[in-house]
Amino acid sequence: MAYSSGKVAVITGAGSGIGRALALQLNAEGCQLYLSDVKDETLAETLSLLTRPEVAASSRLVDVADREAVHAWAGHIAKERGHVDIVVNNAGVAYGATVEESDYEHMEWLININLWGVIHGTMAYLPLLKKSGQGHLVNISSVFGIISVPTQSAYNAAKFGVRGFTEALRHEMAGSNIHVCCVHPGGIKTNIARDSRGGDPAVSKEERANLFEQLAPTSAESAAAQIVGAIETRKKRLLIGRDAKYISLVSRLFPVNYLRFVPGLGKVGDQLS
Repeated sequence: MAYSSGKVAVITGAGSGIGRALALQLNAEGCQLYLSDVKDETLAETLSLLTRPEVAASSRLVDVADREAVHAWAGHIAKERGHVDIVVNNAGVAYGATVEESDYEHMEWLININLWGVIHGTMAYLPLLKKSGQGHLVNISSVFGIISVPTQSAYNAAKFGVRGFTEALRHEMAGSNIHVCCVHPGGIKTNIARDSRGGDPAVSKEERANLFEQLAPTSAESAAAQIVGAIETRKKRLLIGRDAKYISLVSRLFPVNYLRFVPGLGKVGDQLS
């Protein structure tokens, strides 16, 4: 029997990418789900793809940047279940522009989702995780929470923030019933480039997405499987993809000049912008 069978999981950004892949895998393993996203159609599609309809799965449109909405969803789950066992703060967006070209509106939009969304999800669900026999909190950072690249200053700021916030919490939860894991995916084949803001207006979203997929070596399904494995083994830090592991190593060996050894990341930054 799978570790997650009979457990209750909360997943943000469940309408596509890693969030959807996690929902499908956990449902197949018998885990009850509470899914959220900001897109009604994609969230409904995720629910329609679940292979075990007898396993409870609920959903709600929730903007993770909206603190009240996140806490309201957590309150609803508390009334229905009384606790949760797994929380994956996965929702994220992209915005590409140099610092000089950036504007406050777009930077705040990204940071409110990518950083504050994780903080909101953590604060809202910690009380419910404490009521679990063994709670698991998984926050999705990025390889861009390890190194920084041109045009990704806002994204870097948010993902470095997720890393710092999550690692501090991990130390605080040491010895408790809550396992905390910070995840750093490398290039994952998701819709993040297609849905990104900013960048060259001459490049269509479809072209941007296709170029990004060519540079992203890992599927969302593979990423989800590794996250589930990290939950089962209580892993504290997860690097997804050979690219992430290489980048992590290079950043430690060359903390200032790492981009000399990963020149392709400039292209990845371009496709997120």
